Amino acid sequence: MLQEFQQHIKAKFPFLLQGKCLLTISGGIDSVVLAHLCKASRINFSLAHCNFNLRGEESEQDEVFIKDLAEQLQVEVFTQSFQTELYAKDYQLSTQLAARELRYRWFEELAEKHQFNYILTAHHANDSLETYLINTTRGTGLNGLTGIPQQNGKIVRPLLSFSREQIQQYAKEQKIEWREDSSNASDKYVRNEIRHHIIPQLTEENPNLLESFQQTQQNLQDAANLLEDYTTILFSRLVEEINGKYFLNVQDLKQTPHTKAVLFQLLNSFGFTEWNDVYNLLEAQTGKQVFSKTHRLIRDREVLILSAIKDQEDQLIKIEENQAEIKWDQKQLSLENVNEMGAFSQNIAYLPAQKIKFPLTLRKWQAGDRFQPFGMKGKKKLSDFLKDEKLSPLEKENTWVLISDEKIAWVVGYRTDNRFKIEPNTTTILKLTLTYEK
Repeated sequence: MLQEFQQHIKAKFPFLLQGKCLLTISGGIDSVVLAHLCKASRINFSLAHCNFNLRGEESEQDEVFIKDLAEQLQVEVFTQSFQTELYAKDYQLSTQLAARELRYRWFEELAEKHQFNYILTAHHANDSLETYLINTTRGTGLNGLTGIPQQNGKIVRPLLSFSREQIQQYAKEQKIEWREDSSNASDKYVRNEIRHHIIPQLTEENPNLLESFQQTQQNLQDAANLLEDYTTILFSRLVEEINGKYFLNVQDLKQTPHTKAVLFQLLNSFGFTEWNDVYNLLEAQTGKQVFSKTHRLIRDREVLILSAIKDQEDQLIKIEENQAEIKWDQKQLSLENVNEMGAFSQNIAYLPAQKIKFPLTLRKWQAGDRFQPFGMKGKKKLSDFLKDEKLSPLEKENTWVLISDEKIAWVVGYRTDNRFKIEPNTTTILKLTLTYEK
């Protein structure tokens, strides 16, 4: 197996031979064998072991074993202890999901702190088959049927082409010692139920089950790659990006064959799960929205607008008297003192310098805001003004105001306040110019 492993590394992952790797190790046969293979292949690596404190003394003995192994292989080792059950309770997660979050976050922190180029895990072909079967029982798209990827960013899985039987045979031949995790024998976990019962039954029907799956997996991956290429073409045709937001024309989407599948492909990477609700936006009224954890999709007249969800806390930006420009939220505001007014537009405001009190404040508009629109005598609710301007819900939400001495001086990009109009006796004028970053 060593020769096959080394050939596999040279063919698929030659960069591992030049990089600095962090090998995640539990003490089980898979990760211990990977450590021995990497050592024999002269890969530069350190070990990282998580103690999840889930199996009492057994967990402590695993950590001692890993430290002894590191000494035997003459490699650096990092260990970390987690209160996994407490974390799972606090964040309302299953124990398995809590452990996954904790370990991968720690691995990323180690990689950044110690400048590891790659994180190695010991997933193998049988793990990929189990993942495939789990995903089919839960419902999944094409990507969920392609098994575990060989590489995902910094994470590399160099054993994914090898079977559990090959790994066990190599450990036996090399007299490699490892730790047995008692929880692997329990059928209370779905993966163990599949491993202990379903896969053996399928193997009775097809002794070459793993090889057949690997061929199926390759076919599915080819189909996924083809679909990804097609999606890239569709994205460029159906989606327009403006100032960090994506605009999808509803009529164009409706006229595209397999509209629901197209929407899934276009938006899948943005975390949406309620696909019927997403699809129903094509027939919804303006203002209807669907949320993922990171993004929002909103119907606005004849388009769907996709935007990232900003932090809920209102952003306050202070502008000092000596500042010439301020950048925020893909916008730029330039400030200069001039003697007379020049060109007019919605994105240019002229304010009398003597009425301006620094520091100025930029913030999102708020319910209850009032101002006196230029040319009017009385005050008006800002919400009514934005409604009269026929702004979309997203445009309203992204409207900013410039505050001087607790008074709105400018509804940025729309209207100045009449209390800050230029008088005949105005000597110095503050010119504000709004531009958008591409």
